[in-house]
Amino acid sequence: MPSVKVATDFFLILTLAADAVVVAALVLALGALVSRRVRALAVSVAAGVAPQSLVLAWVVATVTTVGSLYYSEHAGFVPCQLCWYQRIVMYPLVIVLGVACLRRDRAVWKTALVFVVLGAPLSFYHWLVERVPSFAESSSCSIEVPCTAPWFEKLGFVTLAWMAMSGFLLIGVLMVAMIVGDRTRVGDDAAGTVTA
Repeated sequence: MPSVKVATDFFLILTLAADAVVVAALVLALGALVSRRVRALAVSVAAGVAPQSLVLAWVVATVTTVGSLYYSEHAGFVPCQLCWYQRIVMYPLVIVLGVACLRRDRAVWKTALVFVVLGAPLSFYHWLVERVPSFAESSSCSIEVPCTAPWFEKLGFVTLAWMAMSGFLLIGVLMVAMIVGDRTRVGDDAAGTVTA
């Protein structure tokens, strides 16, 4: 179906953008450990992203959820057992982050990061099951809908499992940016109060 190809290319672009942000965040975080200049840059970037990070995280969770529903309901890609587990972890984030946006609850990171810590490794494990025979043997997926056969693969590594992992990791990066940015703002506000 042409529409599925177009949708897959669209989600591929979003996945690569998410991966680029995650890699850049990791590079900044590692650089911040060894350089004050990089640490200042990382804090500055986090402070710039922090005001929008909650809404952006909700958008990522929503797009990921809509994408998974598109593939199963429109494209006919029957989810395997590991896909269902990833959905069980991702879908609640739409509600958790959406309610937090409405309530302006910046403490939602405590809940959201639990979902990320569960979902990202699960997605990575599923991705390994798709490519490494020893992981595939340890999987308990059914014969009718095997976890070992991805519905598609782009660029030699991007599958639905990789897309899900990218979504989880990007939400994690946004939550960390919110934490760092909010703490920086609170520190700046306190410093301004003391000097005033």
